[in-house]
Amino acid sequence: MSLDVSPSLLKQAENRTMQTEDFLQCIRESLPYAWELVEHLAARLQQGNVSFVDNQIPPPNEQARGQLLRMLASDAMRHAVEQHYGVKLAFQNCHRLALFPQDKLGTAYQEFITPRSQILNQSPELRDC
Repeated sequence: MSLDVSPSLLKQAENRTMQTEDFLQCIRESLPYAWELVEHLAARLQQGNVSFVDNQIPPPNEQARGQLLRMLASDAMRHAVEQHYGVKLAFQNCHRLALFPQDKLGTAYQEFITPRSQILNQSPELRDC
């Protein structure tokens, strides 16, 4: 299961009354490693005049890795997090998460998402990550 959904949130979803902030809170509580990683990267992105920031440190364990994969594999979660932080998420391997400003998706973003960039980011250590 990707998220720990409270009965209250489930009822809101069933009644079509769920608020985005409630969904984000569910993500935050269910996937704390993934949320904190995005939050940390978003803060770094806001601090500097850079085209993007990324994480190149593998998750500390399989549970954390699973959280990151679940967040990024869900279009709904990914979109909600992107809108919340005003970023575009890009992902390579099992842990290289990059954040780009949504309003400045230029050359750096276009290069990051190319097949060439994906190939250059491979290594034998990451084969089964």
